[in-house]
Amino acid sequence: MISLKNKAKGFTIVELLIVIVVIGILATLVIVTFTGIQQKARNSQRQTDVNAVTSHVEAFYAQYGFYPTLADLQDATFLSTYMKGLDPEALRDPKQASGATVLATVAADAYSYVASGTGCTNTTATATGPVDNGCTAFVMTAQEEGGSTYTKSSNT
Repeated sequence: MISLKNKAKGFTIVELLIVIVVIGILATLVIVTFTGIQQKARNSQRQTDVNAVTSHVEAFYAQYGFYPTLADLQDATFLSTYMKGLDPEALRDPKQASGATVLATVAADAYSYVASGTGCTNTTATATGPVDNGCTAFVMTAQEEGGSTYTKSSNT
């Protein structure tokens, strides 16, 4: 006996829509979670960078009796001579474009460094070697994602 009924195979449009909506919700959750994890990782990198730079700056102070200026930290020769062991990438924010360096003002995607003290001009580089520039304090700041800032300053 032969049946004349054709049995349709496949999914209904409602079933397909439900699956698409569930996949969309899961994809959104994964993207939001991943973005938050990346943001935390970059903030952690900022803190590590600031700590590394300030420890090298403090070592410079211990040896020479004054802090380097912003111009010093922007000079590759100064860094290779007096900040041995400091990775130049530690002066660049994780989201900062290549080639950029530390700034004098706090800004998103950049670190700031300001040396201060009587007679200290933060823009004068230590050209011929360490000569007391009057810089007796410094503040280094990183603008974190999420709006907060991470700041380290001199111990004196």
